[in-house]
Amino acid sequence: QVQLVESGGGLVQAGGSLRLSCAASGRTFSRHAMAWFRQAPGKEREFVVGIKWTGAITTYVDDVKGRFTISRDNAKNTVYLQMNSLKPEDTAVYYCAATFGSNWSVGSMDYWGKGTLVTVSS
Repeated sequence: QVQLVESGGGLVQAGGSLRLSCAASGRTFSRHAMAWFRQAPGKEREFVVGIKWTGAITTYVDDVKGRFTISRDNAKNTVYLQMNSLKPEDTAVYYCAATFGSNWSVGSMDYWGKGTLVTVSS
């Protein structure tokens, strides 16, 4: 069993930065692939980026390429999402998720956090 707790969300002005953290409990964290998803108001949850247990990173969703960076620290059971040059359209609830598999779809994730709200003002 893996429990995920996100933190680091908040209100920021456009152009600002935030760093999200996802702390995981459970002995098997290092074997899980981890991902960040986001869900904007009135929209479906979408995949942002994933990172395998090896540290290999998937392709970022186009909207965030060059601005967001995912990383993980297996010793701390934590995955991070550094978000720079934030835009109002980045406003969403950001979710951390974990999977043993290699499919990055919403339905393929084995565990989810409760999410952290990021609001970017113009």
